[in-house]
Amino acid sequence: MLEHRVTLRPTMLSDLDFVVGVEQDAGNRPFITPWERTQHEGAVRFPDARHFIVELDAGRAGFVILQGCRNPNRSVELKRIVLGPKGQGVGRLCVRLLKKMAFTQLGAHRFWLDVKGRNTRAQSLYRSEGFVEEGRLRECVRAEVLPGADGAQSGKDGDRDESAGFDDLIVMSLLKREYEARVAQGLEAA
Repeated sequence: MLEHRVTLRPTMLSDLDFVVGVEQDAGNRPFITPWERTQHEGAVRFPDARHFIVELDAGRAGFVILQGCRNPNRSVELKRIVLGPKGQGVGRLCVRLLKKMAFTQLGAHRFWLDVKGRNTRAQSLYRSEGFVEEGRLRECVRAEVLPGADGAQSGKDGDRDESAGFDDLIVMSLLKREYEARVAQGLEAA
């Protein structure tokens, strides 16, 4: 596990250039639907959302957005998690901090997210952190398609495959009782 300190702090308007930059990074863009700066400004100001900067040893490493923080059904959404560093355990520590916040501070009954079907790394992380797949929205979002060697998108038999430009969204969630069971088993140590 990571030997560094990961913390969350509220995003300030002065952080938004960093937020937009990490979101546009080629390593992140295929797995999210990037927002305009004004959308991030709205999330920073909207009382039902929480927009945080992820800090790694006090330096900015990414950002997260929670929505539904005042949801009367106590269903809080992990809208977005975008990180610069990969493979260092930062994502896992963030997810653990966010689960704890959702259930202990925001009073969530259900903590949920959606993840693109092609983002298998994130899916594995969420499953290992107790999230359960609830369903799949098939080919519901446009996806960046990497061109073939000839510069064209191609599918089976060299024909243009329109479905290659779309991706699934997988809905996953964790319920409070499932989180509490993980805490009792010692699986939620951050």
